[in-house]
Amino acid sequence: MAGRETLEELVRLQGERVRGLKQQKASTEQIEEEVAKLLKLKAQLGPDEGKHKFVLKTPKGTRDYSPRQMAVREKVFDVIIGCFKRHGAEVIDTPVFELKETLTGKYGEDSKLIYDLKDQGGELLSLRYDLTVPFARYLAMNKLTNIKRYHIAKVYRRDNPAMTRGRYREFYQCDFDIAGQFDPMIPDAECLKIMCEILSSLQIGDFLVKVNDRRILDGLFAICGVPDTKFRTICSSVDKLDKMSWEEVKNEMVGEKGLAPEVADRIGDYVQQHGGVSLVEQLLQDPKLSQNKQALEGLGDLKLLFEYLTLFGVADKISFDLSLARGLDYYTGVIYEAVLLQPPAQAGEEPLGVGSVAAGGRYDGLVGMFDPKGRKVPCVGLSIGVERIFSIVEQRLEALEEKVRTTETQVLVASAQKKLLEERLKLVSELWDAGIKAELLYKKNPKLLNQLQYCEEAGIPLVAIIGEQELKDGVVKLRSVTSREEVDVRREDLVEEIKRRTSQPSCTC
Repeated sequence: MAGRETLEELVRLQGERVRGLKQQKASTEQIEEEVAKLLKLKAQLGPDEGKHKFVLKTPKGTRDYSPRQMAVREKVFDVIIGCFKRHGAEVIDTPVFELKETLTGKYGEDSKLIYDLKDQGGELLSLRYDLTVPFARYLAMNKLTNIKRYHIAKVYRRDNPAMTRGRYREFYQCDFDIAGQFDPMIPDAECLKIMCEILSSLQIGDFLVKVNDRRILDGLFAICGVPDTKFRTICSSVDKLDKMSWEEVKNEMVGEKGLAPEVADRIGDYVQQHGGVSLVEQLLQDPKLSQNKQALEGLGDLKLLFEYLTLFGVADKISFDLSLARGLDYYTGVIYEAVLLQPPAQAGEEPLGVGSVAAGGRYDGLVGMFDPKGRKVPCVGLSIGVERIFSIVEQRLEALEEKVRTTETQVLVASAQKKLLEERLKLVSELWDAGIKAELLYKKNPKLLNQLQYCEEAGIPLVAIIGEQELKDGVVKLRSVTSREEVDVRREDLVEEIKRRTSQPSCTC
């Protein structure tokens, strides 16, 4: 070890000698001779086995976000949060991990995607898979029977990521839920109204909200002859009809899940139907389905739901779709999913769904699973698929080559002459104290042209310029970066003038 330490010191000293000769601009021959000695010493030293070469990458299914991307994300979040607040929601937060037993058995076949953590002090933990189960645990733990809440946070899934389609292992969910005992379908209709408001405000293209009811599905499975024990697994197969053909889904039911072919065919006759309230009324007259109590309740509620959606002005965006199944185990009633529509290739054809951007439903039994006395708290909610929306908005901005501001700075404090750093610092501090978003360049004597160029690059709308004459006159020269117009403003009026010029009209989206 001592020999290695001696060699390392010789390498260090030789390296300093080479750097010194380069600084002194010694002859090329002399420098090359000393570099050769340095390389010979390094060769004797050999590789350092103790040093590990880091791979600089983000983990699979995760990504970094640049300031530009974060600016886009914040605008999307502002629209979503604004809508949630407009509908009277409070905000909560829960831990990023839960006890493993809290999450176990709530997600059906997707339970395999839960991230389990190593034993920590006697507790078996898992990263949260969604925000709904932690919300139900929160309600039961705090004995709450009535709340309207939203929660925006990251969730984790040990999935096969598809980054280009906005599918990650770590991603945000934006949830809105109404918990409490209310008259049928009023909260459910509001959730669908919120979903439509948000998707319309974000202007990401035409969309359709598919609606179904788990009670109708369960009734349908029962009259078609599906064994009770296979309800959930067959439900999971039906849920794939948006990505697979009926033949593929049928093969999965029969070949992988052991369902009789004739039972699968009976299911196919129903689940390939979709429409509006007229389909609800048609199924209410169906001789078999109308005899099933569960299905009858679900169809009755859907008819009422369509009445409320008409009053809310969004019924044209809603489609009753019997193929919608939503594979999660905790849904008990109405379920829904919003998909973006691709314009039809040929005139007269139906638009194609190109991916889910929001989903939700009613889950009346989940809170009771956590309550020691099994007390139920009816709940209904929605989740916005915000990562997919971000991808769409980013792609649109890139296609338009639209410039995105990454700061909210209202004004840059600049100087036209040298030796005015102290005055710039005093003025920027006054503006900060008055709540103005202000910056200055971190140089003692920056050139005015450089300061103006910085404003143009960063999208800063105003420049507050001070010079010796302005200081004597007690004014600040306020310059508009885009129009290049300048006006002298009294120092005491500067804050109000900046606020007046940079105030944004309130968003009505």
